[in-house]
Amino acid sequence: MARCTLAVWLMTLSIVPHVRAADEAGVDISRLRGWQIVLDPDAIPSEVYAAEEFRAFYQQATGTELPIVRQADRADRLILIGPSPALERAIGNGDADAPGPEDLRIVVRDGLVAIVGGRPRGTLYGVYTLLEDYLGVRFLTADHTHVPPLQAPRVVGPLDRRYHPPLRFRWSFYGETNNSPMLAARLRVNTIAGDERYGGRTGQSLIGHTFGHQIPVSKYGAEHPEYFALRDGKRLADVHNDWFETEPCLTHPDVLDIVTRSVLDELAAHPDRENISVSQNDNALHCLCPTCTAIDEREGTPMGSLLEFVNAVADRVAREHPMVQVGTLSYWYSRKPPRTIRPRPNVQIQLCSIECCLVHPINDPACELNVQFCQDMDAWGQLTRNIFIWNYNTNFSNYLLPCPNLRVIEPNIRYFVAHGAQGVFMQAAGNSTGAELSDLRNYVMANLLWDPSRSGQQLIDEFLDLHYGPAAPPIRRFINLYHDHCLAQGIHRNCFGQAADYGIDASITQAAMDAFAQALALADTDVRRARVEKASICAYRCAIDPVWQKPQDAADAARLRPLVTQFLDLCAKYEVPMFAEVKTMEEARKRLQFHLGDE
Repeated sequence: MARCTLAVWLMTLSIVPHVRAADEAGVDISRLRGWQIVLDPDAIPSEVYAAEEFRAFYQQATGTELPIVRQADRADRLILIGPSPALERAIGNGDADAPGPEDLRIVVRDGLVAIVGGRPRGTLYGVYTLLEDYLGVRFLTADHTHVPPLQAPRVVGPLDRRYHPPLRFRWSFYGETNNSPMLAARLRVNTIAGDERYGGRTGQSLIGHTFGHQIPVSKYGAEHPEYFALRDGKRLADVHNDWFETEPCLTHPDVLDIVTRSVLDELAAHPDRENISVSQNDNALHCLCPTCTAIDEREGTPMGSLLEFVNAVADRVAREHPMVQVGTLSYWYSRKPPRTIRPRPNVQIQLCSIECCLVHPINDPACELNVQFCQDMDAWGQLTRNIFIWNYNTNFSNYLLPCPNLRVIEPNIRYFVAHGAQGVFMQAAGNSTGAELSDLRNYVMANLLWDPSRSGQQLIDEFLDLHYGPAAPPIRRFINLYHDHCLAQGIHRNCFGQAADYGIDASITQAAMDAFAQALALADTDVRRARVEKASICAYRCAIDPVWQKPQDAADAARLRPLVTQFLDLCAKYEVPMFAEVKTMEEARKRLQFHLGDE
């Protein structure tokens, strides 16, 4: 396959030139008093909401409230939002092909502003793009949108701008977004369900582990142990947890029939699905029976027997659901592609980077943990265009510790897109809120998924300055100091580890405590002080690590007890539910207090 180069996909982000007539002029968007926002009578809910969002934020920026009408009573001074006969008369229908569900077009010229896009999300995304790029609006968090006053003249255009997002599946997996469909829509994260006014979510589902429910041992293990993996001469048919303790035998013909029937039943129950997963459980216990082993040895990877099985399911699905894709994980033991088996055209590969280093860019040739992943992605790129990425972006063992990976978000997403990824799942603290700098990280991730041409550093600085105001400089200094420290230490670590694994020592702990103390002193409002307090949880998490590991003596415990109290109080105040991916704050509290001798 000829893969997309960086230059090619950057072209999709550009402004398409508009051929200007001699007398065309731009529009002073600071002076729209007397203009009308025009919606088609048949506008869908997301287009109505797009008009309401434009009106609300324009009023905040200028003090001018614009009327929303369903029928224009004039030929100019119009803001046309969403497809309509009036819009088509004004700007034409652009390309002959229908726009994709998130494609957008913005036209500004001669007493006209027009924002239109594919259904259901294109027009709404077009409004957010105009607000950001021409009014300076920034959607920072669910409760903080920066709307600068628009007072001086600001002429936009003439322009005719189109945008086709390079990723059709985008998920910045933080609780802050998962819990707020409104914020997800504003950040153009298209994977969160919610009110239809937010444009819904993509029909593309995340490809994940499925064999545990498609062929469970509880249903088949007793009577048919031969359906399950053979390991060390024993079939893994008598286990307590399918997900972590067994895999099916993928060359048994009954297994193919059982899984296919489960898939077809699920599609019958959900006819709107665009894809479905047929994928390994979360373990490395693939079947070693002679038949499975023969395929895997021939193909040089356990992905051999898995992909042959998935292809067979996909063939049967194609007969009844020709538009549905069948997805499987390329994960852990199955990450390496097979030598000769190619995915069917309706098979999707979800390539996972769980072994990779968080500290260095995914394509850093000096990082041994990352080199093999890039080789595998290149090899998959020769076999299929249907590649999706599952990337890991937090320390799953310790959500609240500083994590030195802010700088790699931009190069990683750019690498995935440039090498043909169709969608990216950026897994982070999705089952929690208040994880280490989660508001900042969510903002950076979501913006880069929508537009990978943006600067990650610029997004970091923008968020810090707008969200923390005068308190931003010490927070920025700590972030830079910590990242530089980890690079200087030559640290290579994946997404699971303790404080020491990520270079957190006494010097980093003190720097963190000092930085957030300075930031609190500089916070000039109660709102900013609260934001800094929430962000400071990561510094306290560093400081209490000796208690988490277990204090050396009673004196050490006495010294650290006030810090533990402050840490727990802050987590309670800012409603942080999870200490780690599989550990609640209540469980963490009990451990900390036990180590202090308080329980």
